[in-house]
Amino acid sequence: MRIGMPLGYAGGFKEAVEELIDFERAGLDIVYVAEAYSFDAVSQLGYIAARTERLEIASGIFNIYSRTPALMAMTAAGIDYVSDGRFTLGLGASGPQVIEGFHGVPYHAPLGRTREVIEICRKVWKREERLSYEGKYYTLPLPPEKGTGLGKPLKIINHPVRPAIPIEIAAIGEKNVELAAEIANGWQPIFFLPEKAADVWGESIARGKAKRDPELGDLGISVMATLAIGDDVQDYLDFGRPHLALYIGGMGAKGKNFYNSLCRRYGWEKEAEEIQELYLAGKKNEAAEKVPFELLKNMSLVGPESWVKERVAAFKEAGVTTLNITPIAADHAGKVKLIERIKELVADA
Repeated sequence: MRIGMPLGYAGGFKEAVEELIDFERAGLDIVYVAEAYSFDAVSQLGYIAARTERLEIASGIFNIYSRTPALMAMTAAGIDYVSDGRFTLGLGASGPQVIEGFHGVPYHAPLGRTREVIEICRKVWKREERLSYEGKYYTLPLPPEKGTGLGKPLKIINHPVRPAIPIEIAAIGEKNVELAAEIANGWQPIFFLPEKAADVWGESIARGKAKRDPELGDLGISVMATLAIGDDVQDYLDFGRPHLALYIGGMGAKGKNFYNSLCRRYGWEKEAEEIQELYLAGKKNEAAEKVPFELLKNMSLVGPESWVKERVAAFKEAGVTTLNITPIAADHAGKVKLIERIKELVADA
């Protein structure tokens, strides 16, 4: 398993990258940069590429709506170039609040569009011929009746460093996960519980893998987990309550919240309902208190070293290939030591 780390999209980015350099020396394998509706992730990924040497970098995630498929391919190829082939393209559909509210683009056909975006990206990177594509959602060049009629097939000018940049899809819905298992190099689920993953997603993964091209290799799975090791670190779990409450309660309208649906599928239907009601009523603290402790505990690596070893084994048994951790310690040096220790524990697992 690789050890990764997410970089958030709210403030302190340059300071975080300074710390990231030490994490790279400590053995960190990959860093994921989120985008949402903050600063764009592209400039930040380029900055990280310039400041690091061997660390892999990934988008976590670019949404499929706010860039055209060809621009997505150009962007990924550009980041892969400046990082000397260290980039992974993380894609996702985001949600209607961001896509329609911030970008002003209809949130339409996320599955079909994701498939076509990936197919177009791979055609661009291979550079075998001028780009043309006949899809349900994208037609390249644009048909004359939809534009000026002057569009013509083109080929990306530069030669990409790699003709097949790794692609990961962030997904939690049944059909989305099936798509990831079919066409992506990796899958990024959120709020991953190893013991319940097979019950929630097992059938979707099996259906996707049944259609998977063998040339893609095995499906990678990248999951997020808070990390703190010690006999007195249990209180750190509460740090995750506001984050989960935001997603379960506030990331989407009632009936259109994918994370709330996931919480229900895990078996916490009552809690999911309460969290959403409280959060949408502006009672964020009360919503955070309702986040199930078992959810916080079992999706994290927080506790005595023996417990962390057990959780690492559970994640590995569930097929996880990248542990995307957030280390919690009293200071930066303590976080560096956590990276070093989790690398050792994973190597021994």
